[in-house]
Amino acid sequence: MSKKEKAGLVPRFRFPEFRDSGEWGSKSISELLDYERPDRYIVDSTNYNDYGVPVLTANKSFLLGYTEEHHGVYTDVPVIIFDDFTVDYKYVDFPFKIKSSAIKMLKPKAKNILKFVYELMGTIKFEPQEHKRHYISVYQHLIVGVPNFKEQKKITDCLSSLDDLINAENKKLALLKAHKKGLMQKLFPAEGKTVPELRFPVFRDDDKWKMKMLGQFADVVMCKRIFANETNENDDVPFYKISTLGGKADAFISQELFEEYKLKYSYPKKGEILITCSGTIGKCVPYNGEDAYYQDSNIVWIDNPTNELRNEFLLLLLSNVNWSKLNSTTITRIYGSDLRNLALRFPKNEKEQQKITSCLSALDKCIIAQADKIENLKVHKIGLMQGLFPSVLEVIE
Repeated sequence: MSKKEKAGLVPRFRFPEFRDSGEWGSKSISELLDYERPDRYIVDSTNYNDYGVPVLTANKSFLLGYTEEHHGVYTDVPVIIFDDFTVDYKYVDFPFKIKSSAIKMLKPKAKNILKFVYELMGTIKFEPQEHKRHYISVYQHLIVGVPNFKEQKKITDCLSSLDDLINAENKKLALLKAHKKGLMQKLFPAEGKTVPELRFPVFRDDDKWKMKMLGQFADVVMCKRIFANETNENDDVPFYKISTLGGKADAFISQELFEEYKLKYSYPKKGEILITCSGTIGKCVPYNGEDAYYQDSNIVWIDNPTNELRNEFLLLLLSNVNWSKLNSTTITRIYGSDLRNLALRFPKNEKEQQKITSCLSALDKCIIAQADKIENLKVHKIGLMQGLFPSVLEVIE
């Protein structure tokens, strides 16, 4: 498509004062940004702290840690840092150092607002190319729409105010999670103690909490093995693996096979706790009673027929286990014997179990609601950006 044939560069959403300003100009990414390898800013130290100057590296979060090494710190901020391998990128408005030169720094050319260019990049689908580096060079000639400086600033201010709101809500979420963690530390006995620091008034004169091995009142079981050729990609009975437990299944088994195996072999009861035992170990999910099947040995569940320890309270205890200390081998796997020998301390009174569960469940609902609020704000921002920026025009070969 030639430039004459292209539709005008006008976004769907436009602030009133710019509606008569005409089309946006078209520029390549290379006209907007300068690229620089941050070799001058590589950190010498390999010891990282929880304070000091941030050290950035090539990973999803970019933050490796902090260093007290202040000499040569890069202070010409803000910049965009771009990971050559993953094509992840991040807007950085604070001084930092770099672990290696795998990251490029992107700085604005001429009179362009870097935060505007960063948000504009968010409308482009960057995809890594296998076995290649310098992916950013592929996008240097990508043609995008760019308005005048005042309109750039207006769009940037709008999106930045939304970012500020998202950041504030993220801080609230972090505080809620920290509050829950601190509360759990007080509602459950510390190591070597037999009663918790905090106890509801009605239970303060009750007996000490008792300790039992999980295998003394429950068992560890798993589903009958399902082979790869017995699964399909159709929307039938979900078959969950380690990576999909607690999320969306990417494999299924037939309803007929499910009914046969559920009748003949072990199958969880509603409310019993499913646990991942390999790879990402210790993910605990209550079985919700819906038709589903689970990968044998990698996912097990706790068969809890006595209900001496309520499933809801058991979920709290298992979710708080340090699984790295539980491993019986150096391989990242939990075996049935590890779980059966797991020592758990809990109140004898079922009502106390229920009271603690209700308290923490109410807090969980607040955390989930807060996380949903943040997700909705992010979705709102994506929709807003789709309206505030015209589509990418083309890549010049």
